[in-house]
Amino acid sequence: MANAPATAVWSKTCQVLKRELGDATFGSWLGHAALRETADEVCVVAATGIARDWIRHNAWRRIGELWAQNDPLNRRLDLKCRTEVDSASLTAPAAANASHPALPQAVHTMTAPVFEIEAEAVAPVAARQGRLQGLQERYTFDTFVSGPANEFAFAVARRVASWADGHFNPVVFHGPYGFGKTHLLNALAWEAMRTGGPSKRVVYLSAERFTSTFVNAIQTRQTAAFKDELRNADLLLIDDVHFVAGKTQTQEELFHTLIALVEDGRRVVLTADRSPTEISEMEPRLRSHLQMGLVCGIEPADRSLRLGILERKLNTLAQQGGFVPAARAEVLQFLADRFTDSVRELEGALNTLVARVGGDIARLGLDEAQAILRPHLSVNERKVTVDTIQKTVAEHYALKQADLISERRARAVARPRQVAMWLAKQITTRSLPDIGRRFGGRDHTTVLHAVRRIEQLKGEDPVIARDIDVLLRKLRG
Repeated sequence: MANAPATAVWSKTCQVLKRELGDATFGSWLGHAALRETADEVCVVAATGIARDWIRHNAWRRIGELWAQNDPLNRRLDLKCRTEVDSASLTAPAAANASHPALPQAVHTMTAPVFEIEAEAVAPVAARQGRLQGLQERYTFDTFVSGPANEFAFAVARRVASWADGHFNPVVFHGPYGFGKTHLLNALAWEAMRTGGPSKRVVYLSAERFTSTFVNAIQTRQTAAFKDELRNADLLLIDDVHFVAGKTQTQEELFHTLIALVEDGRRVVLTADRSPTEISEMEPRLRSHLQMGLVCGIEPADRSLRLGILERKLNTLAQQGGFVPAARAEVLQFLADRFTDSVRELEGALNTLVARVGGDIARLGLDEAQAILRPHLSVNERKVTVDTIQKTVAEHYALKQADLISERRARAVARPRQVAMWLAKQITTRSLPDIGRRFGGRDHTTVLHAVRRIEQLKGEDPVIARDIDVLLRKLRG
């Protein structure tokens, strides 16, 4: 063991890591790493910059411990990605694959870190001020993709951030998880600090942090300082205000803070997962005052907005990873059509693909993309049958299910039938011939034509695109 080569040490390290992390996580992030050994150093080379960052944040300390245990030469181990080293110098395949040839070739699960590949960063100015806990640099107006679903909220946020007169107060942005509320609130904070300068005092915190800080202030008898910190703000931003519902003392303090700021002409912006009228656990006085300004809902992103978000996200990942920001249209369209409920899930799916294939994303085909994401899809996908699709489509278009199976060729029936076939291809595992048989014994070429026609119409006809959005949401529950 005294002269153990680095590859042998790495193999032992990987054997333990695989057991501790599990096949799926190990295969996704470390399974495609390589080992670079020179006279001066030994370096683990991750397949992508994203994989490198995940390893550094989630496994590097443990890797260091295992390496030290197994390397009698006490060699220093470094971590880089492929773009940081000369690919010709990669002297060894990943010990993981060499020792474990059965490692999966696709991501087996979308674990929580996939959605947090870009580490949360607190800007230096925030750290100095000490009152912008959790503010993230990547969430700016420049990186916010606006569209019909959120353009009003976007315009309101920009107006507040400009310190313009005639504003509503308070402003409440609401919408379900993953609709972009936190991004919008962060962007508002950054822009308000930029336009307001040092004379304007901006305070940003989550409702959870508001609660914990308030409780700590009570316990340490520093409530006066807590009140001064918030009530001297020119702009107070609170994320996820629904968190305080049911917490009597916290709601009381937030109510008085809100009143003090509004009466003094200072600005307050909050986010919630529902409209204040729907937060039944909230104290009526607080709920009423949240409604007295502007309550602004953020709707689910439509298909065009989802595609725009994917393009922007791909550009960001490409800059980080040093590859060309290109992907096949069919892959982006699949993501936009499958991940309809949450922008975070949509971006997370793209993160997963890029983490898996890196710069090869431009060559990634639809079948391989679906294979990479299938384990995650199968966990959350409600069991949907062709029969369910036919009933749902028929109801949506005010038809009978029998119409979709019949020989009727009138446009009012033919187009919904094509939509139903497209949906069957997208969210069931049935083959084209099997789908055809379930639509009155039609040939698989008819189904293929329907699928291609609807793919074309989705990009040309906003009515068809909207119908598909609605139907996908109904079918996926």
